Amino acid sequence: SHDLGAVRLGILMGAAGVGALLGALTLAMRSGVKGLGTWVSMCCAGFGVSLILFAFSTSFWLSVLLLLPVGYFIMLQMASSNTLIQAMVPDALRGRTMAVYSMMFMGLAPVGALLGGAMSDRLGAPLTVAIGGLASVLGAWWFSQQLPKVRAEARQLIMAQAMAPGEPAEEMTTPVVEVKED
Repeated sequence: SHDLGAVRLGILMGAAGVGALLGALTLAMRSGVKGLGTWVSMCCAGFGVSLILFAFSTSFWLSVLLLLPVGYFIMLQMASSNTLIQAMVPDALRGRTMAVYSMMFMGLAPVGALLGGAMSDRLGAPLTVAIGGLASVLGAWWFSQQLPKVRAEARQLIMAQAMAPGEPAEEMTTPVVEVKED
């Protein structure tokens, strides 16, 4: 039966929550940001694989077990991404950067929910969840391909901040305005 009931749904949500708590504790035991880019891509892939396996589970207790790594990996991925962004951005730009990051993160959730609902209506919930997991795995692969470029740019940012502490350079904070000549 597809009718879980409140208690079983609570157990499933609790399993993801326990996984998320373990993920947060894992990240809290780390020091520094070195290697977090790799963690982001690995956790995104782990989340996707766990989600795909969960999507096709027909056993309630297997589903509970599979939601542990789902929660673990998504928490590690989100917290690691957040940490990397905050570490790379100059102090004077951090508030604005995190505002845009939060707006994108929270603002796109309803769009994803709408898309997921429409897909689920046509394809069914398990296939929709599996497609979401596959998208996560593909996103992890794409991000891992971008890591060398991200690392090189991060090194340049860190060196620039170390050489010129204080306010960011004017060209980093001034909006670009094109002047058209007649």
